[in-house]
Amino acid sequence: MKRTKFLSSVLPVANPALRSVMAWRVFAVAVGSALLTSPAFAQQAPDPQAAAPTVETPAANADSSTGDAAAQPAEASTNANSSKSGTDIFSRDTFTVLLDGRFVVADGEKSWIDGGFGKTRFGGTNDEDYKVRAVPVEATAAWMPRFTNSLSANISGGWQRGQQHHADLIEAFLNFLPPQHGSIGFSARAGLMWPEISLEHATGGVWSTVYTITPSAINSWVGEEVKPIALEGTLHAGIGQHQFAATGAIFAFNDTSGTLLSFRGWALHDIKATAFGHFPLPPLNDFMKFAQQDQTRSLIELDNRPGFYGRLEWRPPWPFGASVFYYDNRGDPKVFNKNLQWGWRTRFWNVGLNADLGPNTRLLAQGMTGSTIMGFETNSVPWVHTHFRSAYVLVSQTIDDKTAVTGRVEAFGTRERGSQMSPDESEHGWSWTAAVRHSLTNNLALFVEALNVRSRRGTRERIGLDPFQAQTVFQAALRFTL
Repeated sequence: MKRTKFLSSVLPVANPALRSVMAWRVFAVAVGSALLTSPAFAQQAPDPQAAAPTVETPAANADSSTGDAAAQPAEASTNANSSKSGTDIFSRDTFTVLLDGRFVVADGEKSWIDGGFGKTRFGGTNDEDYKVRAVPVEATAAWMPRFTNSLSANISGGWQRGQQHHADLIEAFLNFLPPQHGSIGFSARAGLMWPEISLEHATGGVWSTVYTITPSAINSWVGEEVKPIALEGTLHAGIGQHQFAATGAIFAFNDTSGTLLSFRGWALHDIKATAFGHFPLPPLNDFMKFAQQDQTRSLIELDNRPGFYGRLEWRPPWPFGASVFYYDNRGDPKVFNKNLQWGWRTRFWNVGLNADLGPNTRLLAQGMTGSTIMGFETNSVPWVHTHFRSAYVLVSQTIDDKTAVTGRVEAFGTRERGSQMSPDESEHGWSWTAAVRHSLTNNLALFVEALNVRSRRGTRERIGLDPFQAQTVFQAALRFTL
């Protein structure tokens, strides 16, 4: 078998040291400009009620009745806008900026983002010892115009370290939330957006983590491969003191969802998919390296078949909430384009739970299970057939109005049954994360995190690596939000 076309993804680049210095200069200029224009750094005293940016409030400050941490800030923002009259297109209130710089100490092998099998965003030295870095990682912005009291938009984009383009679009969608009369209400969204799956991210601006620097394996994958162009509607209903929501959507441009889970496996990182970028794949087996391009695009339509997802949420009068989510991209696994990007048939269930264990303690839990299929059949078995599952439990304790401490444990795994994939392509692993968040000012937050990941994937032996790998990453992030 010969591959019809080899694609080069390596472009001439400047000296790495020079690139790092220039990136930090750009980052510093952006921070300085934002600080000079920020109300928090003006001569007037900051508002004591705004201890942290709205979109990143620590867990205990969130509404305990909400079943999704990501949904609440967006709803709160929209409801606040609904109380205003008129249109707001270009005022300062319609813009959000996120700047993130890191100090990182990490060991382990080459990261998946650099084409390796490493499970984290940062790896170690060539001999897998600890490596120290000080790097800018993100400079993104969101524009949130309000056209009427019921109709608004969210358009975000910018630069992320490791993404393909210097600047790229992240989300672009419309929100429709008319006034609710009685116990029944309706809302809708349409555009390029993440479905409401993650309990660890906040919306209402730039999609970003609230409790830790690094999201769980589940929500890391959601961030990279579950962002379609969708038309979504939600019915809200109140029965007594219980609140229910039922969401349904049809979508397109998510045909490659599942590629990373099969060829790389799970990973833990905070890189977000962009509209026009791609993610690299690790070394493929002898068959797949001629069938599949060595990278995957998250936003692509190959088979012209719409997918769908649905979500049910329950918010009782007690301090917890629960949700269940189902996704089916209805991809045709036998369709591919000239660049050897393939359709994948990916389906999964996700269950989420949050609960307030006390006035300052919040628990989050998610579980996901599903499967993905790609390629033609050999002896009635598709080339790739991967079953995947993962679950985590997170507890966050608010110490005071500026500080929160968070711990998370999780397990993940895949099981490969494809005809052109060895059972050694399966994996299993677990990780733990400990993080502290401290609000330095109204707009500036410091995160400190320790992350340890241990996993086993037999196919790593194909390139001379131990099937077992352990990685530890220590990070300090200075995050500016305006």
